This record gives sequence, C-alpha cells and structure tokens, in this order.
Amino acid sequence: MLCITGSIAAYKAIDLSRMLMRHGADVYCVMSEMATSTLLTADMMKWATGNKVVTRLTGDLEHIFLADYNMSDLIIVYPCTANTLGKIGNGIDDTPVTSVLSVALGSKIPIIIAPAMHKSMYDNPFIKENICRLKNQGIEFLQPLLSEGKAKVAHPEQALKQVLNKFDKRSKNGVLSLHDKNILVTAGSTVEYIDPVRVITNLSSGKIGNAIAKEASNRGAKVTIVYGYTTAANYSSDSSDLKVMKATTTEEMCNTVVSELSSKTYDIAILAAAVTDFGPEEKRSNKIDSRIDRLSLSLVPTRKIIDRIKNITKNDIFLVAFKAEYNISDLSIVEKAYQKLEECNGDLIVANDIGRAGSEAGSDNDEVFIINRQKKVIHLSLQSKRDIAKKLVDIITESIEAKNSGITLGKP
Repeated sequence: MLCITGSIAAYKAIDLSRMLMRHGADVYCVMSEMATSTLLTADMMKWATGNKVVTRLTGDLEHIFLADYNMSDLIIVYPCTANTLGKIGNGIDDTPVTSVLSVALGSKIPIIIAPAMHKSMYDNPFIKENICRLKNQGIEFLQPLLSEGKAKVAHPEQALKQVLNKFDKRSKNGVLSLHDKNILVTAGSTVEYIDPVRVITNLSSGKIGNAIAKEASNRGAKVTIVYGYTTAANYSSDSSDLKVMKATTTEEMCNTVVSELSSKTYDIAILAAAVTDFGPEEKRSNKIDSRIDRLSLSLVPTRKIIDRIKNITKNDIFLVAFKAEYNISDLSIVEKAYQKLEECNGDLIVANDIGRAGSEAGSDNDEVFIINRQKKVIHLSLQSKRDIAKKLVDIITESIEAKNSGITLGKP
C-alpha cells in the first residue's frame, strides 16, 4: 500500500508505484485530502497503478479492508509530511492515511515512512521525538536527502531498494523475481509477401507474447520484445527496462533476433511469435492483376529461427519454444511438442491446440501444455493468457533455479 500525503514531492509517488509494479507488486494508493486537492489527482494514481485509489473513508471500511490483519504485505508512506508524522506518533487518525496507519500498527503490517519537509522542521525536537517513538514501534524510516535547506524525500530508487530488501526472492504471494535477468521475447505473426500488397501470414494475435513480456518486466527483468503483426496492446513503454523492436517478415525477425543474441548476453529467450512457415518462392515486383482466372504459387519453407538460438548465444541461454497444433489429441500435442523441443535443443516448450473451443487464434484465453527436457508435462486448463503468462514465468524461474542448483525437475 502506498500512502501519499500533502508534500510537494508527492509527484514522485508515480515513479515509485511503477517501479514497485515492475517488481511484481500490486499497488494500492491512499491519499490525504491535501495531496488530492493541490498536488495529484486520484485519477493519476489510478492510471499509474491500475487500482482504485482511496481518498476518503466510507461505509466500505477501506482502512480495514487494506490494513487489517494480513490484508497487505507492506505500507510505505511516500512522502510523509511533518503533520502526518505528528498524527501517527500520537495516535490521531483523522485522514484516510492516518486511519490506515492506525489500523496497520495494530495489525502489525510492516510500515516504511519517507519524511519530506524543510530541514528546520525536520530538526524540530518534537518531530525527532515522534520519529523515535515510531521507530520504537518497529516502523522503518527512509533517510531524507538534506540539501538546500530541505529534508527532501528519498529518491524512488532508494525507496524501492528498501522495499525489496524487506522481502525474500519469493514474496508472500508467491511471485518470483527476475531482477537483473535479460530476456528476449518474440510475439505476433510474420508475413511473407506475394506481391507489394498481398501477403501470406497466420492468425496469431501476439497476446501471449505481450503478456509474457509485461509479466517479466513487472518482475524486474530487462526485456527486449521483437514483435511482428499483432492485435495485442501497444508495446510502447516508459520503462528503460523494456526495449521494443519491430519486424515484419520472417527474415527480418530472424535477423533481429540473431543480431540481439549475438551482440548481447541474454539469460532467457522466449520465442512466442508464430512465424509464417511458408512463403512464395518468388515475390512479384508488381501487383498481380486481380482479374486473372487462376494464380499458382510455389511455396517454400521459411527459416526456423529457433533452431539457430543455441548456436549463436554467448552463454547457456534458457530457451522456451512454442508450438501450435489443430484438432489433435492431448497425447499427440505432447509428443509433437517434445520432438520440436529436442530438435531446437530447448529447455521448455509451450504447446496448444487452436482448434479447441475457447483457444482459437486471437482469443484472450488458452489451454496449454508445458513440457521440459525430462518430459514432465504441466497442463494449464482454459484460462486467460495473462494468467498463463504468470504461471509460465514462474515455471521458467523455478527451472532456472533448479538448473543452477543441479536439480532435475520432474520425471517422464
């Protein structure tokens, strides 16, 4: 939970909320009246976090819902004014922020406070006394930056570091971190030109690749996404940890992926793009007349990007493949997927059947089979692609940890 009070530094809470989310946090904001009336709007923080913002307490008992026993993992007050410090230290709860903190002190939810005020106020003996009283109750403080006569709120990066230090790699809600991992993801479909205006392609939407890239980025990974044609959300990002690259044809996607993996060390490659398997043997330089009676095309296989990955990387990259089938049995899906996994020397493969109800190409949901080198099969029944992405990233992270520890996950 992110509590925001009426300091001029309140705008920095936007950056902090986004940083926390990139590390897997689900952020809920509580704002004082002073913060919302002059500094930030609730809509701005709702946009930043994706969650409803509490600006006043109602009969829904928002302070209990957010701060009662085990309801939140952590509360950070960023920034915290001298006024709010005094109220917390003396048990006064006349704002949404102070009421939430009053409940949290009773329910023993961890609290971090980041003060922000003029230096003369910060040196006030009563302020110092309130800080000492709160520290004695187990509340942690983020040391402000003392400069230009002010006790400026700690940088968002410092706040993030202190939050991360409070949690193990696996948080209480089971989210696994990918901090400092470099990940390449491909998404969407490629096209092969018949003539300047006509193409051969497939119906892949790019939604699963998009969901995987966002999930990995939220968990702290540095993600490069190479995407073709897609109906998924726009990939533009305000994060320096998400690099976006566009490719149209299979050749362009292959060259982009090869260039990236050859010039930079990646830890994980997730090739979720549906590369077009066949293209015209010869592309016509002019538009083909639509009034002709018959058109015959000679098609040839396109390059298999995934087969090149292990040979061009500078390290032992963890490779995740994808394979789509149409109207076949579960057993056939697994057998065909495992065969592809062996051919590309991958570590995991995700297989699905786009002929099944609810799993059609372009849908928001899917049913998948995830198979590893030991032929362990994890079946994820029909669910949203966002949920599949979360579980897949968990499986990848656990598999890498086990691999690094010399543990074999699963048996055939």
